[in-house]
Amino acid sequence: MTSLQPISENSSLVTFQPETNQVDVTSNFSTNLILTTVNDFFQWSFLSSLWPLLYGTSCCFIEFAALIGSNFDFDRFGLVPRSSPRQADLIITAGTVTMKMAPSLIRLYNQMPNPKYVIAMGACTITGGMFSTDSYSTVRGVDKLIPVDIYLPGCPPKPEAIIDAIVKLRKQIAQKSLTNSFIENKQKIYSVKHSSKLSKPIHTGLYLESQKRLFPSKKFSKALALILVYNQTYVYTN
Repeated sequence: MTSLQPISENSSLVTFQPETNQVDVTSNFSTNLILTTVNDFFQWSFLSSLWPLLYGTSCCFIEFAALIGSNFDFDRFGLVPRSSPRQADLIITAGTVTMKMAPSLIRLYNQMPNPKYVIAMGACTITGGMFSTDSYSTVRGVDKLIPVDIYLPGCPPKPEAIIDAIVKLRKQIAQKSLTNSFIENKQKIYSVKHSSKLSKPIHTGLYLESQKRLFPSKKFSKALALILVYNQTYVYTN
């Protein structure tokens, strides 16, 4: 602290003279103050309180339900499941996404406030899984509908893998800036992240009426004929 004292009685000038009992304020900075930035404080508070919206459509969701128990205790990560997309900042898609459910998923994602994040859980969510070859109603990857931040492969993934995906998402959030967290969702490009190749269109609407479904292929017919001939000769010889 300082005090103002005049130089002389007839003078109006004043000078600064330190008091003898000056308090050293800087000595208590390390115990009473935290030096940080607004960006670091925002990211620290945000990544410690992720509120997920659970979008479970198939068997992968059962593995996520195991996290609620005391064995894994996902509450220690600050996760609070919400039933409303307007109160959630993380959506976890687990299971098969069909064509009829795709508009509902997009609507839920659009209702979530920014910044928002997506974890694609399971093979069926990421690429369509075992339904990706001949299914007429399965979406081949949820990243065709909404942008995905973390891919969690498995059929189904273990609860430990889900925790690892959440930890990776927390690290990803900690490296982002405050400004980009609100605008990057609008700049994301909806594209296929997994490798694919060009092929004939599958969604023709005539899948159930195709000749391949009504009649077996030539290779299968020949193999079946050989089995029948072999069985008949085996019966005749015996």
